[in-house]
Amino acid sequence: MEAFKEVFFGGAPKGVKSKKIAPKIYTTNLIDSSENIIRRNLFEILAWRLPGCVISHKSAQLLRPTEQGYIYITYSFTKKITDYPGIVLNIMQGPTHIATDIRLGSSDVYCSSEYRWILEVLQPARKNKDGESKGLPISAIEERLDSMIRIGGEERLNLFRDRAREIATELNLTQEFEKLNKLISALLATHSSNILTTTQGKARAAGEPMDPARIPIFEALYKELSNRYFPVYEDNNKSEEAFRMFSFFESYFSNYIEGTEFEISEAKQIVDTGITIPKRIADSHDILGTFKLLSNRQEMSLIPKTEDEFIKLLQHRHSVLLEGRPECSPGFFKDVRNRAGNTEFVAPELVIGTLKYAFKLYCNLKEPFAKAAYMMFICSEIHPFIDGNGRVSRIMMNAELFSQGQIRIIIPTVFREDYILSLRSLSRHKNPQPFINVLQKMQNFSANLWGEDFYALDAYLRECNAYSKPDEAKLLYINRLGTKR
Repeated sequence: MEAFKEVFFGGAPKGVKSKKIAPKIYTTNLIDSSENIIRRNLFEILAWRLPGCVISHKSAQLLRPTEQGYIYITYSFTKKITDYPGIVLNIMQGPTHIATDIRLGSSDVYCSSEYRWILEVLQPARKNKDGESKGLPISAIEERLDSMIRIGGEERLNLFRDRAREIATELNLTQEFEKLNKLISALLATHSSNILTTTQGKARAAGEPMDPARIPIFEALYKELSNRYFPVYEDNNKSEEAFRMFSFFESYFSNYIEGTEFEISEAKQIVDTGITIPKRIADSHDILGTFKLLSNRQEMSLIPKTEDEFIKLLQHRHSVLLEGRPECSPGFFKDVRNRAGNTEFVAPELVIGTLKYAFKLYCNLKEPFAKAAYMMFICSEIHPFIDGNGRVSRIMMNAELFSQGQIRIIIPTVFREDYILSLRSLSRHKNPQPFINVLQKMQNFSANLWGEDFYALDAYLRECNAYSKPDEAKLLYINRLGTKR
């Protein structure tokens, strides 16, 4: 079986075709590049060249060479080895492996434990001519510590600190531990937060931790919205009855998106009489709660000016929306994590901090459509409530538009799939364009919905196949949706 090994040390194997890829290192792989073979067999090579070595500092976290090909190693001497294609072994004299370090497979190579490498990367470090350093920025350490709290709570971080103190004493890294201790204390709000550098670190120290995974998503949407101008669609529903009629259809479709399905005549009866349908009392209240908010022009004129106003307005609207479902804690943020399919939303303890971070970006947007789209997405993406998140997010969106005299956005049933897929594209791939395109198309469509005549509006919607499910009338819908009245 020896002949089937990829690398050999000391000399070429007899009777097998091979090539030399580095000093005293040969391979039977005559196809792949020397660089890729070296990288693939790096740990085996290290065990032969530097038995008992410790992959340390930032290499212990990466467990691979840096982009420039550097790998940092602690051993019995200091040296830089450059005779391996694509790899630079940056060897530093230091302590051998200790009990908490990790042995890599059955090889005689070890990796610094997390306790050790976090202390190691806090050592003073200068960048070399390639811009490389054995250390990591403080921001990377902050993010790692914040992640520990999110996953295991403050107790886990305190246990980590206690163990790191022991390791620091064993390895004579007490100065580095003091730096680490100050970071941990700042995150736990028992020390000044001035040393913190990351947004999530400062938010946690302020008692409002946030979800760091949402930051790049919100920033991607904000960047796209802030760099563009959007068409203005004036709201032609000037009379109170026309406003009310539009609000009815908006309420109907918003609930249908979430699975609360009624015939249009049933929904109209519920709204006109205020009487719920037997055996569907909770669903009927969903229609009534949504319509109660959407049909109130004073309510829909309110937009938040401060973080606290944003939080209170969101909770107030949710309390009205789901007043018929007490089991969903109307007006209160969730106390358990929720998910939809493979998407896991923001953890309960991170909701307020994430909402406040997102609101800061909202305040910098100028275009009404941009503010509306951004507001809708952040409320949907954070999912702050047990239920009703989609409906309340669309109410928040349309309040932005109505307050500025623009037509509100209705998402008809036939467009549900495209709408949900656009949200998913932004959430999973940080791609805001499909989401923006969907809302623009739907605002254009909604601009054709005006007037006080229910039957005329209903007939127009049927002509556009707005009530159809996506798989029922997709082709016809594409041709007719948005037809001018």
